[in-house]
Amino acid sequence: MGLRPLRMRAVVFDFFGTLTDPVAEKERRPAFDATAGVLGIEPDVFYTAMSGSFPQRIVGAYGDTAATLLAIARSCGISPTAATLGAAVRTHHAGAERVRRPRDGALATVDTIKRLGFRTGLLSDCSSELCEAWPGTPYAPLIDEPVFSWRERRRKPDPALYATVAARLGVPPASCWYVGDGGSREHEGARLAGMRPVLVTNVSYPGVAAFRTDPDSFIPPHRVDELPDLLRLLRD
Repeated sequence: MGLRPLRMRAVVFDFFGTLTDPVAEKERRPAFDATAGVLGIEPDVFYTAMSGSFPQRIVGAYGDTAATLLAIARSCGISPTAATLGAAVRTHHAGAERVRRPRDGALATVDTIKRLGFRTGLLSDCSSELCEAWPGTPYAPLIDEPVFSWRERRRKPDPALYATVAARLGVPPASCWYVGDGGSREHEGARLAGMRPVLVTNVSYPGVAAFRTDPDSFIPPHRVDELPDLLRLLRD
């Protein structure tokens, strides 16, 4: 007698471009420019420093947002006062909030998924801003177990991240859907971890593919164009 497949019990989401509005990524450069203005750094110089430090920032190499901005400012030849740094942190957080606004239907979709009885997780490659702001975001009440690269000191597709979120959810990886837009080689990581990956194609947002970091070469057989379409897949 063959083994029965495990019942799917959890849904693990990517964050940026999956739960967030894909178009909001266009707000990142203006947000960085605003922070640069407070610090007294030429916007192009600051943007280059922030973009170049992304791999280090998302694994916590610089510490929290204040420590990160201080390190970046010094690398740009600026030593801000405590007051200036504090103002820059506030400006930076305000900009980050604009970048992470929810996509249409995201919150309602995750709420419905929870009502269907699924556990919900998050696996995000992110810097300190999201971790610090998370409890006050509209996403927090809907996600049972958020896992952040900044806090875990590792990034996707590191298998330890997938194992961590599954363990915290109390669900075997094989019983987890993994839903993302395909950055950071996340679907290949999910597949190798034993999860069932789902690509959110973002077909209605043709310009956002340029914002994906380290795009995935593995294309999952399960695909949805918009996040609410996921409900049909989960109910099948």
